[in-house]
Amino acid sequence: MQTVNIFWFRRDLRLTDNAGLYHALKSSNPVVPIFIFDKNILYRLGDKADRRVAFIHAALEEMQGELVKMNSSLQVFYATPLEAFEKLLATYTIEKVFTNHDYEPYAKERDEAIGDLLKAKGASLHTFKDQVIFEKDEVIKDDGKPYTVFTPYSRKWKAALQNFHFKAYPTEKYFNNFYEQAPNEIPSLESMGFINVEEDFPSKQLNDELVKKYQEQRNFPAIAGTSKLGVHLRFGTVSIRQLARQSSGLSETFLNELIWRDFYQMILWHFPQVGMGEAFKPAYDFIEWRDDEEAFEKWCAGQTGYPIVDAGMRELNATGFMHNRVRMIVASFLTKHLLLDWRLGEAYFAEKLLDFDLAANNGGWQWTAGSGCDAAPYFRIFNPYLQTKKFDPQLEYINKWVPELNELNYPQPIVDHEFARKRCLEVYGKALKQDMF
Repeated sequence: MQTVNIFWFRRDLRLTDNAGLYHALKSSNPVVPIFIFDKNILYRLGDKADRRVAFIHAALEEMQGELVKMNSSLQVFYATPLEAFEKLLATYTIEKVFTNHDYEPYAKERDEAIGDLLKAKGASLHTFKDQVIFEKDEVIKDDGKPYTVFTPYSRKWKAALQNFHFKAYPTEKYFNNFYEQAPNEIPSLESMGFINVEEDFPSKQLNDELVKKYQEQRNFPAIAGTSKLGVHLRFGTVSIRQLARQSSGLSETFLNELIWRDFYQMILWHFPQVGMGEAFKPAYDFIEWRDDEEAFEKWCAGQTGYPIVDAGMRELNATGFMHNRVRMIVASFLTKHLLLDWRLGEAYFAEKLLDFDLAANNGGWQWTAGSGCDAAPYFRIFNPYLQTKKFDPQLEYINKWVPELNELNYPQPIVDHEFARKRCLEVYGKALKQDMF
């Protein structure tokens, strides 16, 4: 059998400036590029018109087109990772498998299992940092402990940046080391039980003018003032190094958004329990969340009677995207106005968001609920009316998503703001006071 090395694409669906792929292509054996549509993950997806699966499929087809020009091909599996590697080990003599780090709890278990399988067959797994600028213990406090507050972390991150080189990994120089083979067929979405979503996904190009105006425009949902690059960062169709390099010097506010990504990935690595449903601050598990399925369903459907909340939820349901300012408003409404468990909202976003990322999604929800690291204080309760007045004063965003706003069929508010605020303070206060004893 042919002796080869494998490159395993996961959250890094690009051929250029890819750390693990660079090291694979520089190795001594021809490189077989693979991707696995992981049944362990896909089986959990209830929506068979899932935009993310369609996005991944489109990204794979784009890479396949480039590889075929090099007389190579992706091998794409619809299987569990263990099943896929059993097949690969039966087909090739594999010396090394290269891939990039993934910090999520399931990914860590998966990689350990694959590493054990390869070791038993005389092969080895090698992983590299690619989806963040700094990871794990690269930015920590002077006492060696991880940061749990963003501002000092960001200062240390920026100081570390002085010695970091944004230079891209020159994978192109080694493309001739891809294993030569006839094109392999990529499994269709339909063959995996999914529906092909015909959709124009956000561009992967970062506009310099948008970055320059980012600080002044990013909070206004009616303005196209955000990059919408979240999905490309999530699946690695763009390089984080490229974005940091391009935005550095143009907008510190935009750079801070990239630092937040690193921060939440670092938190997930050091405190994996947050990715498994636990509050970062255990005291918040004393909160007596309400059990109100009808209210939750109205929140999901954008039928709360609060226009800015309803607009956000309808945008999410229709497009898989929600403006970041509005994400904070709707999350605050669920946890503070409705007193529903933040985990419900986290799970709904996980199901709907095109750019869903476990670390950032969990971090955002726990920040809003007050239970997370560096979280908003529990008594910070967004007033949807004031948020609207400040960030959508002409109701442009609201009118786009809630056209029946001034009609009789638009619902009355499901809860009074002042009543909800008072109730939230009492319930949170009681829970946190209980933790003191």
